[in-house]
Amino acid sequence: MSVKLPKRLSSKKKKPPMDNAQAEVLFKLGLEAFWTTPLDPASMLDMSTWTLENETPLVPKYLPRAFLQRLWLLSPEARSPRCKQPPDALNNAKTRGEEIVYGLGGETQCAVNPLDLVTAVYMSANSFLQQEITVRMVQCQFAVPLVLPPIHPEQPSCFLLWPLRDVVSQWRTQSPAKTRRVLEGDLASTEMPMVSCVKLGHCGVSKSRVLSRVIGGLKSCSESFLHRGMDGGQLPRRLSNGLVELGWYLPTGDPDKDIFPVPVVISNLRGDAAAHEKCLSLLCRASSVMVVFCGNLREKEKCLLASWKGMASKLMLIDLSDDVEEKNEKRVVGFVAQNLEEEVGLPKGSVLSGGGVSEEDLADRLRETLNDLLPDKLKLVTLEAAARTAVELGLSVDEGAVCKKAMATAEEVLKGLVEGSAQFREKQLPLQGALWSELAEMEKKESKQRKAGQEINLLLQKEKKNILFKLSSYRMTTAMKVFTEALSTTDKMERTYFLSWMKLRLRAMQMRQQHNPQEPSTNQQEKLDKLSDKLGKLVTNVDEPKNGSNDDLEDNDSFCTVSTVEEPLSMDLTVNSGLQLSEQQFEIGQEALEHIVQQSAEQNMEPQSPQKEQLESMIIQLDMKPANREQREHDPVLEQQMDLKSTEKENMGLEVAENQDSFEEQISDPEISEDQNLHSESRGNGTLAPSCPGKQPEEPKLKPDESDSNASVKTYMGLDASSENQIALGSFVEQHFEPDSSSLGLEHFLREMGLIFELTHISPGSGSHNVLRLPSLAADLLLYGIPLELMDGDASNIPSSWLGCVLAEFKRRLPRERVRTRVLTNLGVHHARNAEVLSALFGVKFPRGRRRSTRGVYMLALCLPDDLRKDMECDFLLLIDVEGLCSPPLDKTSNTLVNDNEMATVATGLSDVLMQNIASYGDTEFETDLIVIVNALLRTKVCGYMPICQLLTQDERLISKLQALQLGRVAEILQTETGNRGTKNIDYHLAKAASNVPCVIAPWHNVSLSEPVDKEYSTAVLKLKQNLFGALKKCAARSEASGLPEFMARLCDVWEAVKAESFSIGLQNTEVALAFSMLCTELSQWENNFLEHMECWFMGATKRIISIKVQDTVIKGDLLSVLKDEAREEVETEVNKVRSKLEAHLIKDNLHKTYIETYKPNLMDNMDELQKQVTEEIIERLESAKENHYSSTRLRNFQTLLEKEQESKLHTLLESSKSTKILFKDIQLEEEFEGVWSNALSNFDFRPSETDDITARVTEILRENLNSRGLEKHMKKLEDIGQARTSDFKVYDEHFGYRSRLKHMFDDNNRQQRLEAHRVACNIIEEYNQFAADKSSLPADFSDSYITELLENVEKALSAQPMEIRSAFEVDLKVYLCSFACQDFQKLHDRYAKDRELLTFINGTKNRHLAEFIYHFRKRDQCQRVAQAFTSMVFKSTALDYIYRPLGRHIMEDMVSQGNAQQYMSPRAFNQSLLEELMEEDSFESFLEYLLSYDRFRLKKIQERVVAHLSESAILDEWRQQRLGEIVGKMAAAVSQTAEGVSGVLSDTKLLLEKVCLSLEKDGDVDVTKASLDGPLFSITTEWDRFVTCLLEALAEMRLSLAQEFSQNVDITQLLQALPIKPQDCLLNRVRGCEKQCPFCRAPCEVGVMEHEVHRTLLHRPKGMLSYTCDDSCSLSHISCPANMTQDSLFLNKGTEGKSLAYRDYHSLYPDWSISPEEPGSQTPSTYWRYVLVRFNGSFAQKYEREAAQLPEEWEKITREEALDSLKDAFHTGQC
Repeated sequence: MSVKLPKRLSSKKKKPPMDNAQAEVLFKLGLEAFWTTPLDPASMLDMSTWTLENETPLVPKYLPRAFLQRLWLLSPEARSPRCKQPPDALNNAKTRGEEIVYGLGGETQCAVNPLDLVTAVYMSANSFLQQEITVRMVQCQFAVPLVLPPIHPEQPSCFLLWPLRDVVSQWRTQSPAKTRRVLEGDLASTEMPMVSCVKLGHCGVSKSRVLSRVIGGLKSCSESFLHRGMDGGQLPRRLSNGLVELGWYLPTGDPDKDIFPVPVVISNLRGDAAAHEKCLSLLCRASSVMVVFCGNLREKEKCLLASWKGMASKLMLIDLSDDVEEKNEKRVVGFVAQNLEEEVGLPKGSVLSGGGVSEEDLADRLRETLNDLLPDKLKLVTLEAAARTAVELGLSVDEGAVCKKAMATAEEVLKGLVEGSAQFREKQLPLQGALWSELAEMEKKESKQRKAGQEINLLLQKEKKNILFKLSSYRMTTAMKVFTEALSTTDKMERTYFLSWMKLRLRAMQMRQQHNPQEPSTNQQEKLDKLSDKLGKLVTNVDEPKNGSNDDLEDNDSFCTVSTVEEPLSMDLTVNSGLQLSEQQFEIGQEALEHIVQQSAEQNMEPQSPQKEQLESMIIQLDMKPANREQREHDPVLEQQMDLKSTEKENMGLEVAENQDSFEEQISDPEISEDQNLHSESRGNGTLAPSCPGKQPEEPKLKPDESDSNASVKTYMGLDASSENQIALGSFVEQHFEPDSSSLGLEHFLREMGLIFELTHISPGSGSHNVLRLPSLAADLLLYGIPLELMDGDASNIPSSWLGCVLAEFKRRLPRERVRTRVLTNLGVHHARNAEVLSALFGVKFPRGRRRSTRGVYMLALCLPDDLRKDMECDFLLLIDVEGLCSPPLDKTSNTLVNDNEMATVATGLSDVLMQNIASYGDTEFETDLIVIVNALLRTKVCGYMPICQLLTQDERLISKLQALQLGRVAEILQTETGNRGTKNIDYHLAKAASNVPCVIAPWHNVSLSEPVDKEYSTAVLKLKQNLFGALKKCAARSEASGLPEFMARLCDVWEAVKAESFSIGLQNTEVALAFSMLCTELSQWENNFLEHMECWFMGATKRIISIKVQDTVIKGDLLSVLKDEAREEVETEVNKVRSKLEAHLIKDNLHKTYIETYKPNLMDNMDELQKQVTEEIIERLESAKENHYSSTRLRNFQTLLEKEQESKLHTLLESSKSTKILFKDIQLEEEFEGVWSNALSNFDFRPSETDDITARVTEILRENLNSRGLEKHMKKLEDIGQARTSDFKVYDEHFGYRSRLKHMFDDNNRQQRLEAHRVACNIIEEYNQFAADKSSLPADFSDSYITELLENVEKALSAQPMEIRSAFEVDLKVYLCSFACQDFQKLHDRYAKDRELLTFINGTKNRHLAEFIYHFRKRDQCQRVAQAFTSMVFKSTALDYIYRPLGRHIMEDMVSQGNAQQYMSPRAFNQSLLEELMEEDSFESFLEYLLSYDRFRLKKIQERVVAHLSESAILDEWRQQRLGEIVGKMAAAVSQTAEGVSGVLSDTKLLLEKVCLSLEKDGDVDVTKASLDGPLFSITTEWDRFVTCLLEALAEMRLSLAQEFSQNVDITQLLQALPIKPQDCLLNRVRGCEKQCPFCRAPCEVGVMEHEVHRTLLHRPKGMLSYTCDDSCSLSHISCPANMTQDSLFLNKGTEGKSLAYRDYHSLYPDWSISPEEPGSQTPSTYWRYVLVRFNGSFAQKYEREAAQLPEEWEKITREEALDSLKDAFHTGQC
């Protein structure tokens, strides 16, 4: 709809939604207002027509608008719910608890489930917009809604049938290449299998994703069904649960690529099936097969599943249940296939196991299963029949009473169409016959005679009167009366439905005729009669319907309404039932039809209509019998079989149209373009000619298939002959055909309406049926988007009276200010899909004449939005579409070339912008079509007006590019403006045809809707629209927009010129256009060569400029002047060469000398304009080259200065970062850079100006001057500053005081006084001129001080004059001089504008320099930090290891080498020293630790001695400092060695550091810890020499730090614990000896030899020290091991296994020990221990909680010295 009126076309008012979750979704999407007033197509036009960008919506309420805009562009991202939600809105959404899912990019959010978005838009749109949306969604291969869930819980779901009626597509049959056919059908009434899929119970598989895989295949990137794996699919569905959507698959004819061999509809119920019973019942009853995705089912769901078996034709289950069994729930868990089949009672093989299977594999299984059932095992259904089922189940259908009434009206208009469209047009549309064409030809002859100044031929006048007399008897026909009455209805909804039904019915009729265009001829009458007799016998026993229109209407698929209102009997065309003829009966009919068509093909004659119609009528009546309907309804199997057989026979009969070999070859290859084949036929007749000369047509061979499977396949190739839509299904629509003169469309009815009105003007008295209202009706239709035909292309005539009245009515309906118009014309040949192109660009609908013989020029009006209205300076955009241009002639007598030239000339002459729509086709038509378009441009140019031309190609074939190149060059030459012509656009000229012409690979070239839309389609459409709108904006600068009256006057003028052929080029002339286009091609090539030559010359001149140094400004200025002069001469010389070639070409072609004078001035003007433009451009580029060279040098100087400042600041910052260890933030670095930048600018030697215009600055300085002198009253005069001064300064009387004037009153009226004042002023002005010249010669820009100095000079000059003048003189003189100063100093200021440009450029690079500054700091800081990290993590650990690893052994060696080294010579010596030390300590705790923990005690004593040794000596400090110097030297050498040869090279530091480590290990004999290098920390890319510097600095800092650390006091104990090799361990290993101890007293073995078999000890201890007691008491035992050997004592321990054993027999248990018996009374080494026991007897008893030992008295007498002596004697003399 073109104009959005206050009252929209919308369905009935609906109840407002409840405050529930569904309503919240509508509110979030901003659609709450459209629930009561739905969106209509007019609203959609406002959204999509003027969209030039595909932008992501900002907030969710803009998502519906974005969805519709993208959908109209057929974008695959149309359903995306992403929006750029602002942070505040996002936070609010989170606060409200709304679900938000972030998009892939992180910058967008998905605030709603995409399926809710689609559902909400459908809910908010009326039926007509839903239809538009559905058509485009199917084009995008999106699933479309079939059943819309209610938003109000009390309302039923709505079955959407109306949107599906306009979804039409084609597909190819899977048959051999020579017999492969292209078929067509609509989604609403085409019979095909319907696979319905539902989900029952919870399962983890995405049903919709599986179905998308099934319908799209694995290689397809399209997602028909939205699923949770898509953006926003994870969000919960709040609006779309209960939605049923459809996906339509159509085969391409290639068995290797096709998923299914036949068309298939897949429906998908959203949500759990158990919650939507009515929708579930509908799918069960209306589907061919039900596929149930079963999850974990409860008992209730199992019963529900079992109940479906009786309703569904075929039931298929997919078991997706889990293996987890939950308690307390009655459920059927994990149905095994056999159990499930038995439980539900399904046939074997009805259950697919889906557990543990991926979704891809599950889709493959389901696809294979369905293919096994196709094509003959599933019943065929239609959605029209499903709608009737929906009504029975209580669902609502969108086709209500208004729709039914409109359909009945359309049927009434088309009553009689069954007789044939030719007869219908002759009877009901008679004005479009031969009389109208003859009248048009006579008017043209009259115009030509008037132009020639001749009198009108009397015979011509008489013939015209005869025609007018015949026309005067015309009375409006019945069809037109009903048609105009239908348009006159006040119910806009009804009118819109009526027009839609007209289009649907006429389209069905058209497809029927294209399927079987030939009718029986007269010589076949006898055979038709016989066939009629045979068929008549079949129906003799069948009752005729008695007033059975209601029954017929009710059973008619095409009506598909639920209203009980009776409808009139519909014509046979609308019946959509199957035939009930047996195979034998079909053979009879087939035989007759075959013979008729065969004879007709042989004789090249058309069969006549009555016999054919009689046959069709009999077949239709037979099928309409109630008995037969009842039989079929009760026997679906018989119904399916009969349908299959009937369709098979029908298709075999209809395939006769393929009897010619050439035609078979054309339709066998799906890649052959329809238009190429179309043009391969002869234009001289209306039949298809053989593609190869001399090839004779073959006899048609019809071989019916015998198998049921093949018969079923035939069902999809062409449906029942009794159904209009089924006939359309089997048509050869996309196969190659010739237009039919009898074809009929809505435009023919509108044309007849115009002719009726026109007739009343040319023949008063004709017509009587309220003709005056017709223009008003047409104006209403134009407002609502129905095109107005400007020119009847069939008759080549324009009804000017009709158009004038319609446009006047149209203007009357508009606001007065909305009258400015611009005209955009789409000019393309008949196969260029002109209507489809305009629909893609603007969403409008023009008649599509490609499939009909419709020829004409049509117009639509679009109201521009406010923003475009201002830019384009117009209010309405008039779209003009040319249909049928250069189409094949319908008969040999018609002169289509003249008609084509007339249409093209009229359309071009009306245009402001002309879009030349180019589509590839045969080579033979290339020249003809090009000539027509070029001739139209030439004629328009002669008339003094040339539209702005835009090109469009629809493919990338060479022939399209060639025509685009040709037309582009012609348009460029003819354009008044030269456009982008110049040396700097040479690349544009060379690649113009290939890159500058938008290429829209559109979906209308796809044979099937299953073929995907080109990915670049959306972008190409937007680019084309941007180009068109840009051209329309250029029109505003070129000329003023005209109004509708001017448009009509222009149309009349152009038409008068066409009728009279007021052009130098005749309408039948073809030579001029061809020659001119070839000349344009040559001229374009010459211009390109010229531009290339000038480009080379300019490059040489640029090198000469660059070769001069910047300081030589004088030389450079002289050189520039020389180059400018050379450029003028070079351009003039080269252009003269082109002129010579052009003149030679014009003189050479003798055939066109007549036209040379017409176009030669225009061509020469182009040369002059080219010379002027190229000269100006070359001079401009020379000046620019000079300034660029100067500026580039200055820029390099600034960059050098900036680099110095940056290096200084970077060094300071790096030192600060190193010392403070603080990581600088970017904001801190930005602050530091600001200082660097300011210093660089202040130190640079230029002073850039602040503003471009100095007038404001001069005015402000003068204002301050007057204020300072108290002259505020003259401020108003400052407004004159800046105005151009052309006259001299004038002196007025008011410049002098009253007294002065009175004094000189009689002195010649103060003449002398004025002369003196004028002299003073001239002197001051002369001084100013010198002052300005001096200032302008300075190498400096304008300064405010110049004006201040100027004003001071004026004041000094006036003060020196003894004149009586007023302040007005001073002010006027200052204003005068300041005005000149503005002009003079502005020039000076402009000379230094390049400094401002340089400053602007430098400031423009500030961010880049800032980024580089931060980058360099970060890299250097990173380099510094990595070096420090490597030093601390690798070098430092390696150095410490190098220092401390040998330190422990070194300390041990030092201690062994000291004076007390004797005690570490052997284990015995060390043990002796320990016992002596114990005696010195005289501590019970020490003795006890020695006895019980001998090893730990030894280690403790050794560590104490090591600590004492280190505390007393300086060995530790000396050792660490020495080793530190050694290792640092080795590390520095390794770094330097690795750094050789890699100076300045960017490299990965990790690799280089690994080399350093290897070199250090190899040459320094150091173990390097390289584990830290494994991570990414050290893997940075930097300059190695810079990193080496940082590394050596860090190494020096490490040495200094460690040296300072070593010089400080250290905790020796901690140091010893941290040493890798501890000195105490070394000493312990040295004195460790044998580790064995006496099994009785635990005394250590004292054998000096390390390897010995028998263990002995010198000092056995009393056993009481180890808690042993006497046998007969609880007192501690004082007996030692040797004493036990001499007694009969027994011992018992773990080794005796619970038995007592005599001590003397200990060898049996401890064979490796030797204990010598003690002699009684001997002074043994045990004296030491006897003394200890006596000394600490009480302590031992207390420790072990025993009684004290009963010691002999002699033990009490042992002294300490005796004990030590015994110890020494034992270790020095004793032997073990």
